[in-house]
Amino acid sequence: MTTPRSVALERLAYTLAAPVLAVAPNAYPDSPVNQVVQLAGCVGFGGWFLAAKSGESGAGRKILRWSPLVLAAAIDVTAKTTAGFGPYGMDGLLAATWAAAGYLVMPFSRHTRRRHRPALAAPVPPPAPAEVLEEPVVVDDGADLLTRDARTLWEQAGMPGRTHIVKATRHPGQQHDMTLLLRASETGRPITGLTEAAVAAPFAVHSGDVVLAEVAIQPGRQGGPGWLEAHITPDANTRRRKAPTDQERWTDKVGSPKGGAPGSELVHKTRDDERGVTFYRAKMADATTSPRIDLAKVCRGLKLPEDDSCVFVLVDGIEFLISAFDKPPLSAIFPATRELLTPDAKGMYVCGYTITGQPVKNMVFQHDKNAARHGLILGVSRSGKTQFFAIDMAAMSLAGQVVWLSTVRKDEKTSTLGKYIDRQGSNALWMARSLRAAKALCEIRAEMPWPHDGQPHDYKPGDPRCPYRQLNVFADEFMTAAQDGDFGQFIQKDGDDLTVTGLKYGIGFNPAGQSPFAHNGFSTEMKDNLRQNSRPSIFNMGSPGATRKAAEGTMENAYDVPTIPARYAQQEGSAIERAMRGEADPENGVSTGGVAIMVMDNGRAVLMRSLYADFDTDLATLFPDDVNHLTDHEIAELTQRGLWFDWNEPVRPGEFWPEPEEDDGDDDSSRRRGGGGKGGGRGSKDGSRQEVVSARKALEAIKRLTDA
Repeated sequence: MTTPRSVALERLAYTLAAPVLAVAPNAYPDSPVNQVVQLAGCVGFGGWFLAAKSGESGAGRKILRWSPLVLAAAIDVTAKTTAGFGPYGMDGLLAATWAAAGYLVMPFSRHTRRRHRPALAAPVPPPAPAEVLEEPVVVDDGADLLTRDARTLWEQAGMPGRTHIVKATRHPGQQHDMTLLLRASETGRPITGLTEAAVAAPFAVHSGDVVLAEVAIQPGRQGGPGWLEAHITPDANTRRRKAPTDQERWTDKVGSPKGGAPGSELVHKTRDDERGVTFYRAKMADATTSPRIDLAKVCRGLKLPEDDSCVFVLVDGIEFLISAFDKPPLSAIFPATRELLTPDAKGMYVCGYTITGQPVKNMVFQHDKNAARHGLILGVSRSGKTQFFAIDMAAMSLAGQVVWLSTVRKDEKTSTLGKYIDRQGSNALWMARSLRAAKALCEIRAEMPWPHDGQPHDYKPGDPRCPYRQLNVFADEFMTAAQDGDFGQFIQKDGDDLTVTGLKYGIGFNPAGQSPFAHNGFSTEMKDNLRQNSRPSIFNMGSPGATRKAAEGTMENAYDVPTIPARYAQQEGSAIERAMRGEADPENGVSTGGVAIMVMDNGRAVLMRSLYADFDTDLATLFPDDVNHLTDHEIAELTQRGLWFDWNEPVRPGEFWPEPEEDDGDDDSSRRRGGGGKGGGRGSKDGSRQEVVSARKALEAIKRLTDA
């Protein structure tokens, strides 16, 4: 066993210093040796003080390191104060004990070691014999030059991931692109810890140009976790960044996690030059996920103009279609013709076309429910509602049905339509009378006998035995009429009743307005019946948000609702460049009048442009030659009940509310005669009062009470 040199020197110091500590104080009290020993003790005591004050780890080691100097000074002082060598030779015993303690403990040589140095006398293991590295035996497996060169680079890199190159295959037409077939060096061990960077480093390419893929088990070749393919494609990636294919652009810019449709993959891209549109059909890679499409991001990824008037999306399950048009497709005009408006055996006719050119069909009756149909048309002024009235009424007339149309105010288009339908009027009183008559027809038709058996039956559309025709009541600006001070409550009440009971008697109610909500006349009961028994058509409601809200209000489930802007305007040039040059933006807007959202039977919203009926020309080409009317029996029954007359007449005495007493004064009499005055005579003494349902009606009631 070899003793360290520091240990041997320290033991020698203790052996030589012990006699000096015992003899010097007694034989030479004034010798400088004593002063040196005591000065060394002071230094050791100072080391103790600093070690204790620092509070750091290892303070005990430091105190033990300085203890020989402090103890030596203490022995020197003790030897000077005792007489001679002290009782029983105490000075010699103390010096011998000090030397023995230092000889065994060795404070300096042992306790100055840090960070786990080997112990003083720890046995040193004999050095291991040097390994004799055997050169690997190179087995000639017939590898080609590319594989041998790749193996050389791989071995120089230290066999990354403890793998071996089985084969290297050059990609056709590429100088640097290749695929490496790797396997684990040890049989039965899976490949772990191999990264793209570890593969890229030996071949001096970027880690982004390396893709690791699993190896499928094939006949004649193993696979599984012990095998791996590394695709090294620096050339292809350079080309992909500069001139990507459609599939590559979609994968990198659209289907990526940060793209406009994450998780999707392009099925194919199709160009229709005749229609000027490019279709991108895509689907989700995972069939259990639903498409999440950000149309603006998709446009940027495909380098398309971010323009709602030219780019549209259609979602169908896990698939979706991006349609990019050269020009706004819904700015085209689709003239209405009698062939398109003639309903088929199931009561369906073409009412418009979608952005993809597909015909959109509406119904004139519900073939599957053996009932008439209701209708709901919404939109602001000049949005295309009356145009839609024309084609809807023409289709109903071509099906042999009767049509009534009432509006709040007279206009040119509704007056023109009045020439081709049974009845038409233009005030709230006329609307109230038409709804009241339609409601009475429900009772009349409930008792009408059918000719084949003489018994009354429910309405069956298309049945030639039915003794009456389907009646369709249109009420334009229904929201305004329902808030009329005189007849609003009658219009709303009869409209509610008609939507509930009219279908089984062949009577459909078609209100139109600018809001489908209860506070504007559409009760929840009415809206639910209209939604379930029609295909609601929502034109421009003034803003995309209002249009979306109105469409969602007519749908059972909130599907994605298309956007209808105020105008379709294609982007021309750069807005930034025009701002820098101080130029005005181009005025290239196209009206969206006639563009509507139709809610189909399955709740899906379809964006379409309705057929165009030109009111400046003769509409007789759209309507049948003869106008359809009620039967003589129905007219007689209505006349007997006092409901069939010229509905443009002023209010008849007692028609809507009981007449007041004769002594009520001239004011009430004038109200009875006028039919259009404030209150309409409903504030009479007989207790018939106007129901206060809004702040405006409350204010009118206060004015009547105070005779303001």
